[in-house]
Amino acid sequence: MFVAGGAVSGALGVHRMAGHSRWANIKHKKAKSDAKRGKLWSKAARAIMAAARNGVPDPAANLTLRYAIEEAKAVNMPRDTIERAIKKGSGEIGGDNWENVRYEGYGPGGVAIIIDALTNNRTRTAGDVRLVFTKFGGNLGAAGAVAYMFEPRGRFVIDEQVIGEEKLMELALEAGADDVSTAEGYHTVLSKPADFIAVKDALDGAKVACESAELTMIPTMTTEVTGDNVTKVVRMIDAFEDLDDVQKVYSNLDASDEALSAAME
Repeated sequence: MFVAGGAVSGALGVHRMAGHSRWANIKHKKAKSDAKRGKLWSKAARAIMAAARNGVPDPAANLTLRYAIEEAKAVNMPRDTIERAIKKGSGEIGGDNWENVRYEGYGPGGVAIIIDALTNNRTRTAGDVRLVFTKFGGNLGAAGAVAYMFEPRGRFVIDEQVIGEEKLMELALEAGADDVSTAEGYHTVLSKPADFIAVKDALDGAKVACESAELTMIPTMTTEVTGDNVTKVVRMIDAFEDLDDVQKVYSNLDASDEALSAAME
């Protein structure tokens, strides 16, 4: 199994190389027990403000803003809060100037880590990220150090009781998805990032409820880790996600179900 933390939800994701569905189970359970709604909304609002500032404040004409709004909805952010974040980003009302920054490095056992952040103070954020790497025995690398081991994808996870695999495949592939798989009670739909909105609109139009719908980074190369290093990597990812400036964290950790379950307790 490999682990990819991520999503504005801040939940730790786990998914099989083939079906990518175990991820949904653990992410869902962790998200439900996570009492950090205020922090999740804050991170979602930052993403909206940054997208609105760097483009037009209309999600129909600004795909980055549309992505940010979809992720805000996924953490149940109220409509008025979303609209206020758009106004702040566009300068209609006062707001900070947030910018995107990515950090890359290695965790315990040589696991590749990518951290996407939104910051109004690069010095502060870089220091916080470096501190977490150091605390858990990892190393902050240069830009591009591990990104080649991942590919950007749109990913949708759907309970198999919501829709049959054959019907979902027909719907998703027609909308531009690349792959549909089913395992352990969940369907997983993968798409290119550029096709994410088209697939999301098709699923919404067919009233297919998603457990998760996100833009993510999926490892193309994984690093197998055993023993205490599994717990160290999981705790490192949690520590990164607890940082206010961090939006998403991805890793290529490959570990057994037993080791991952123990690490998440």
